[in-house]
Amino acid sequence: MKIIKRNGAEVTFDITKIIMAITRANDTVEEADRLTPVQIQRIAENVALQCEKMNRAATVEEIQDMVEHHIMAHGAFEVAKHYITYRYTRSLVRKSNTTDDKILSLIECNNEEAKQENSNKNPVVNSTQRDYMAGEVSRDITERILLPADIVEAHREGLIHFHDADYFAQHMHNCDLVNLEDMLQNGTVITGTLIEKPHSFATACNIATQIVAQVASNQYGGQSISLTHLAPFVDVSRQKLRATVREELDAIGVSVSTDQINAVAEKRLREEIRRGVQTIQYQVVTLLTTNGQAPFITVFMYLGEARNEQERNDLAMIIEEMLLQRIEGVKNEKGVWITPAFPKLIYVLEEDNITEGSRYWYLTKLAAKCTAKRMVPDYISEKKMLELKVDKNGQGHCYTCMGCRSFLTPYVDENGQPKYYGRFNQGVVTVNLPDIALSSGGNIEKFWKIFDERMELCHRALMCRHERLKGTLSDAAPILWQYGALARLKKGEPIDKLLYGGYSTISLGYAGLYECVKYMTGKSHTDPSATPFALEIMHRLNDACKGWKAKHNIDFSLYGTPLESTTYKFAKCLQKRFGVIEGITDKGYITNSYHVHVTEKIDAFKKLEFEAQFQHLSPGGAISYVEVPDMQNNIDAVLSVMQFIYDHIIYAELNTKSDYCQVCGWDGEIDIEDVDGKLIWKCPQCGNTDQDKMNVARRTCGYIGTQFWNQGRTQEIKDRVLHL
Repeated sequence: MKIIKRNGAEVTFDITKIIMAITRANDTVEEADRLTPVQIQRIAENVALQCEKMNRAATVEEIQDMVEHHIMAHGAFEVAKHYITYRYTRSLVRKSNTTDDKILSLIECNNEEAKQENSNKNPVVNSTQRDYMAGEVSRDITERILLPADIVEAHREGLIHFHDADYFAQHMHNCDLVNLEDMLQNGTVITGTLIEKPHSFATACNIATQIVAQVASNQYGGQSISLTHLAPFVDVSRQKLRATVREELDAIGVSVSTDQINAVAEKRLREEIRRGVQTIQYQVVTLLTTNGQAPFITVFMYLGEARNEQERNDLAMIIEEMLLQRIEGVKNEKGVWITPAFPKLIYVLEEDNITEGSRYWYLTKLAAKCTAKRMVPDYISEKKMLELKVDKNGQGHCYTCMGCRSFLTPYVDENGQPKYYGRFNQGVVTVNLPDIALSSGGNIEKFWKIFDERMELCHRALMCRHERLKGTLSDAAPILWQYGALARLKKGEPIDKLLYGGYSTISLGYAGLYECVKYMTGKSHTDPSATPFALEIMHRLNDACKGWKAKHNIDFSLYGTPLESTTYKFAKCLQKRFGVIEGITDKGYITNSYHVHVTEKIDAFKKLEFEAQFQHLSPGGAISYVEVPDMQNNIDAVLSVMQFIYDHIIYAELNTKSDYCQVCGWDGEIDIEDVDGKLIWKCPQCGNTDQDKMNVARRTCGYIGTQFWNQGRTQEIKDRVLHL
């Protein structure tokens, strides 16, 4: 059995340390008030048993809380008082310098919490450690100096989560839609070097990956680019290749028709498209940004964005090649084809590709095959977006999210034109909905009173994020603010005008709607009698955003938070504050956003239909998923789910598994087993448990994760039931 120390390091549980701690407190009180050795032993054993029942690694603080409880349960109040006093004194000593201890544990690679914080960061490499070290310093400055004490305390207690505090000291924003079209068509500047408009598709792809890397190094969230912005360069290459072929044939005196020249050029063009797409795929997965990871990049594939017939056909060729190469995958260190985490792909389902016999049905079948094998692409319904994402002129729009799920709200510029590329999100603060419910004790009037108090807390925390960006000069990130990724501001110009009027968004996140409703009503939010309460919470959250927007002229937007490490943090905080409550706090995780609980049996179509109503009420972003088995031999079923998505929900994905054991070559699902109170990954064929010798890909928060997860998230993955 393992425990997690205060510095994040994971060590083996040692019952003698509990006995020694109680004995020290016991020896300081009068003999008449002391516990007997037998009682001390019994307390220690009860604590050990309680830890085993948690089915995860307990923290030192949780164990000390248990010890206090059991001492008092024995009526030894003087011993308990001395134990608490000693604990408090030690905490004061530790607070004198906690940052150094955390950084040292990072360097020595024994900080278990940091190692599992981000499932796409390798915590043992120098670049990641450097980012984590800088993050600890930033978090320390943020908590001591930059944020109000009550917001810091609310974050620590798990009432809210102030996202990305490890980047807050710098003037950085969250995520964005890169205006790749502007940068490619009008040129850009990368690290002081002028990059002019490319003269071929291959060059455009190479420049695009350099832009992606630069953008990733100047923000902390995800980014998205559209393949549509690369499509015009296909015809640029086509015309160059036709001229080259003609010159070559003229040079050797061969006379051929224009159609023959075009046919040869088209064959060469296909090869250039293949190489260009390969550049994007391989550079993205091999690039290492300044924060020690591959860029969190999403590639958008939407035929409806093409401006003319030629561009549409060329875009279809790029999409086809992107899907073919993703189906193939990338090779791991053993030379085996595996599923890469990035880039994430999004394919838009539209009238011309959603039914058999439609013009681009062949691309949709290819997308289904890719999803079955490599977990991407995910799917956006053009039909539902045009219906639900409507601007002030009454026009519906279809566009990509920023990264994994954060969506912009519809926006019309000063010329009356819709604008999405070049916009961004200022940051996120998430409210813990189950904590509101548990704090109310089930009293509905008290629930709404606490709800309003937490909304104001989130409001002030979000304004801290906004104020931190306000006044930022364009010089802080030239690639973003001066050279086209987000804007073309002058040197020394503040970015302030981009923070107001809906140009950028700022997100109120929420988590644990299921647990919140379950505690207040006794039923899952999928129960027809409980669904209205769940929807009322969603409407109240949106009303809060609307009120703040009217007050500040800032586009506050409700966001279905993709909890990763925070799902574990929130769960631990709830257990500490309210104990273990069956069905509510008895897991090492809480449910993401509005999702149906991972253990609830529901079929794929009912799940998507049910969640669609909540996704619509999350205009700042959300994604739904269905958990499926290996679908490579059942592509028709995948296509059926895709067609259902088109008719019912804005944005959804299919979660399958993609694993490989480097020891024995097993390429089926790698299992999760409980060993001495810790969940570990184990190959069912050879028994390998060395995470360095296996490749595991799972969807946890929109993006695919490949670097493993904390115990809470691992438990959530283990608990998932299939929906198809």
